[in-house]
Amino acid sequence: MGREEDLLKRLEDVAEQNGRYRREAYLFVYAALEYTLNTLPERRHITGRELLEGISQYARKLYGGLAKTVFNHWGIGKTEDFGQIVFNLVDAGLMSKTEEDSIDDFKNVYDFEEEFD
Repeated sequence: MGREEDLLKRLEDVAEQNGRYRREAYLFVYAALEYTLNTLPERRHITGRELLEGISQYARKLYGGLAKTVFNHWGIGKTEDFGQIVFNLVDAGLMSKTEEDSIDDFKNVYDFEEEFD
């Protein structure tokens, strides 16, 4: 199994184990992390808020006005849901965090109605 196939399998396993969000949500968050890192002048650790901003930009780029509908289909209705996904990926060793990073960094960062309408 190649590196990409292995990563895909691990992401799918995390989604299946958690069961709360669809596997597409995990794939999207992982891809949004890469998208966000690629917008920076140099790669570095990013905050929850920075990732959420990147998620918003990436979602608009991919899904346009349907972003909120897509997220709802995946079980995501607020920024905290992205935090849950991120920390599930951290627990699985697929993302990293610092001591300063917290699930609370993802709480109420933006309102989905305002951000995606």
